[in-house]
Amino acid sequence: MSKIQPLGDPARHFWMTRSMARVLGLSLSEAMADGRLSQKGYADLVTRCRQCRHVAACEHWLGQQGGHAEAAPECCVHAQLFQSLKDEARRA
Repeated sequence: MSKIQPLGDPARHFWMTRSMARVLGLSLSEAMADGRLSQKGYADLVTRCRQCRHVAACEHWLGQQGGHAEAAPECCVHAQLFQSLKDEARRA
């Protein structure tokens, strides 16, 4: 029987999601305005972040970046989506 894992704090993960995007040079607000990310998609990002088991590693990684990184760490559940959003923004 598997143990149910509680979700992390919504505010903490909201800011972690935004911080990860910012470090990668992404604006989630612009992605929504451009139609590349829906409001539900944004909410889903935060919810999936709340389910992640790599919070300490993510916070450590964010703290080491000095404000900019080319790609999210492999442990990030959003790494591929963030890369797709970056690629779409470059093509626009």
